[in-house]
Amino acid sequence: MTTTHLLYLHGFRSSPSSAKARQMAAHVAQHHPAVTFWCPQLPPSPQAAMALVAQGIASWPRGAMAVIGSSLGGFYASWVAQHAGCPSVMLNPAVDPARDLARYIGEQTSWHDPAERFYFLPEYIGELQALDVRGRPPAAPELAIIAKGDEVLDWREMVARYPQAELRLLEGGDHALSDFTEHLEPITRFLRLA
Repeated sequence: MTTTHLLYLHGFRSSPSSAKARQMAAHVAQHHPAVTFWCPQLPPSPQAAMALVAQGIASWPRGAMAVIGSSLGGFYASWVAQHAGCPSVMLNPAVDPARDLARYIGEQTSWHDPAERFYFLPEYIGELQALDVRGRPPAAPELAIIAKGDEVLDWREMVARYPQAELRLLEGGDHALSDFTEHLEPITRFLRLA
C-alpha cells in the first residue's frame, strides 16, 4: 500500500519551522507532490495536541496514511499509529515523556522563536501517561531512526522501546538528527510515498 497522506509531529518546544519538518515538507513537495502533507503546530497540552491531530486526520484514508514523529512527536506518533493502524517513523523518540518532562513544568520558550512563550502545566504529565502505548504490539510497520550520540535521550531506552521496529541505529549523530537529509530516501522507501 502506498502512502498518500503523511502527518509530521514535531517535538517539545519545537514547531513546523524545525529543520526536519521543513526538510520533510520540501522533499514531499518536490518528489511526491500528490501526497497530502500536514505538520500542525501542536499545543503544549498533550490531550489537546492529540485532539487536534485526531480531528485533522479524521477524513484521511486509514489504509494510505502514515505518521512521522520527532522526540516528543515520536511518542505521539506511536499513539497515532496505534489508533489509526498506520505505519510510523520515529526520529529519536521520547520513550517516557511523563518522567522526562516533569522538570519542565512552568514557563517555557519555543526553540525557533525565543520570544514565543508557553506554560507546561502539571496536569500535562497525567495527559502524557494517558497517551502511553508502551507494551502494546505495533498496529503497523514501524521504522526507528536513533542516534547513539543523542544528547537529550538515552539511545538504549529508545532501542528497547521499539523491539519490532525496523531500526536505523546511528553510531554518532545528535538529538536533532543534523544529517536528516540522508534519511529522507530511506523514510520515503519505508513509507512507500505515492
